[in-house]
Amino acid sequence: MIKTKLTELLGIEYPVIQGGMAWVADAKLAAAVSEAGGLGLIGAANAPGEVVENWIREAKSLTKKPFGVNIMLMSPYADDIARICVEQGVKVITTGAGNPGKYMDMWKAAGIKVIPVVPSAALAKRMERAGADAVIAEGTESGGHIGELTTMALIPQVADAVSIPVIAAGGIADARGVAAAIAPGIADARGVAAAIALGACGVQCGTIFVCADESPAHDNFKRMIVEAKDTDTVVTGRASGAPVRCLKNKLTRSLLKLEHEEELDREAYEARTVGSLRKAVVEGDEDNGTFMAGQIAGLVCQIAPAAVIIEKLMKDSEALLKNLLQERGVTIA
Repeated sequence: MIKTKLTELLGIEYPVIQGGMAWVADAKLAAAVSEAGGLGLIGAANAPGEVVENWIREAKSLTKKPFGVNIMLMSPYADDIARICVEQGVKVITTGAGNPGKYMDMWKAAGIKVIPVVPSAALAKRMERAGADAVIAEGTESGGHIGELTTMALIPQVADAVSIPVIAAGGIADARGVAAAIAPGIADARGVAAAIALGACGVQCGTIFVCADESPAHDNFKRMIVEAKDTDTVVTGRASGAPVRCLKNKLTRSLLKLEHEEELDREAYEARTVGSLRKAVVEGDEDNGTFMAGQIAGLVCQIAPAAVIIEKLMKDSEALLKNLLQERGVTIA
């Protein structure tokens, strides 16, 4: 069984975190992932505090294992959710879209493990100084809102920049991605053997869990991921300053057309995107929804229970790591 600093830090069986995806990462999915040995996350997104509190209570009723909440710090409800997580005894908080510094003392006093999502080594260092317990370094291959650096380039630089555990995210859907992330320091030269020495101690996965049986994502969304090819994602929003990776459809084509105009019509652009994530996740509107998915969508081949997804991911990763590392005398308990 693979054990890392992350499993020790969070008290979980496997070094796998489920992404806190808006509209997808609900209580049922989070509990299923935690029950399977990973760390499930509730995605608070822009939901009001009382809604998130109900989700937390529901997750507690479904699992006794640790689970977390992802807080989007730009949300107008972030203050309420930060407090509710303390009151409800949430074990782990991941953050995005902002600096969690003003909540850190409150969270640390409550014994909460705080893990910000970062797109760069510079931000990772800032989060370490602020008191973060670990960071999730997310490459541009991820679905949803993204940075510029690829996972292959980002993870080693973040791992070199901080002393706290690093979790890799972006482009991870099978054992090869896990093995690439969680075998630090094995090779003599990272550039030569980057595939097994990126320097992370765990992974965060999103797209594969959209296709979990327990995921609330519409059947159309799941089917589109399973049927996707390697070139079926695109990034919109670069011109507006908010890049998002999603599956190609009629909406993405219209957005890219607007972006390529000489002067971006921001009002028209925003009008096209309002409510589009809900249209994807809840309504399954294949033309007008924003179907956030990573570049590894082409590797996701089935819809299955979260437990099956995690079991296969870890079983295959363990076998692959044993084969890769046995010549160097590394063993896995």
